[in-house]
Amino acid sequence: MTNGQARDVALVGGGVIGLSCAWRLAAQGFRVRLIDPDPASGASHVAGGMLAPIAEAWPGEESLLELGAASLRRWPDFAAELSAASAGPSGLNEHGTLVVAVDNADREQLDALAEHLDSLGRKVTGRTSRELRGIESTLGPSVRAGLEVPGDLSVDNRTTLAALRRAAEAAGVEFVARSASRVHPGAVELDGDVLHCDAAVITAGVRAPELHSELAGLVRPVKGEILRLRTRPTALPPPAHTIRGPVHGRQIYLVPRADGLVIGATQYESGFDVEMTVGGVRDLIGDAERLLPGIGEYELAEANAGLRPATPDNLPLIGWLDTGVLVATGHHRNGFLQAPLTAEAVGELLCERRPPAETDPADPARWKEH
Repeated sequence: MTNGQARDVALVGGGVIGLSCAWRLAAQGFRVRLIDPDPASGASHVAGGMLAPIAEAWPGEESLLELGAASLRRWPDFAAELSAASAGPSGLNEHGTLVVAVDNADREQLDALAEHLDSLGRKVTGRTSRELRGIESTLGPSVRAGLEVPGDLSVDNRTTLAALRRAAEAAGVEFVARSASRVHPGAVELDGDVLHCDAAVITAGVRAPELHSELAGLVRPVKGEILRLRTRPTALPPPAHTIRGPVHGRQIYLVPRADGLVIGATQYESGFDVEMTVGGVRDLIGDAERLLPGIGEYELAEANAGLRPATPDNLPLIGWLDTGVLVATGHHRNGFLQAPLTAEAVGELLCERRPPAETDPADPARWKEH
């Protein structure tokens, strides 16, 4: 495909990845049809919205860190362009992240994270409990130490999704409120009907393996439970920063919103189950209160669960599956973080150019060797 040609592209899946790709491709001059019976739903609707490749770094996942960091660098410009294209807020919160610990074992985990990042040339700042409370005064007395990660940001996921939908519509994306059953070179099956296209892009999250045989066994659902809290007149205001960390070994995060907080997230390998559990809610509230005791005065506005699309190595799948069939899925916890880079890579591939080098490890061809 040649850059500038208004080629016909069908995107299957309207979460944050699908909407980001649709908007960017339409802005490049492609004819884009986005196929989804309920865009901006599913895991993207439930997500916490963290943009945190540094705080979530893990030994052995250096390629994932590089991919996430490259996408994070694109977020400020992506957000500014999204705000202009949608004539509204992008949802980006440019306050950073505090990773905190409440006991010695948790402090050791943070020390290990800092050492790992230092070995990669990425610096974070250690903070005492007093310094942390100077940054966020509502942190609880249980917080003993932590790390300041100013570059790890967050978004209000629902504000961002609404902006992506408006920007896509303004760019000329056609929304097809149908369910796809299979994707072939040059065609997408729609419940007995067929939609023809020059290229198809599978952005369907956990449902992607149903659409193409090459994805069998490569994407699985990982359940995550999330709570949304709303401030009340008697409650302390939410923090400006994302607050996260291990609490007795369990990971917890509190992501600010204009009217409250999002608390997450449990992780279960339980198939396509999206029911909330009492144990999950109990753990989330209990662990969150250790970090921010004031949330006891908040309103519990929503309890919900989503299914993250995970791959065996935690890297997404971004690349060609077949002639005329691209995939962009498997982003697990990092759909919002990796959306700018993923959309850029998809556009480059459709224009027959080399995608950003950081996406090379995400090529689905890596599994053909296994």
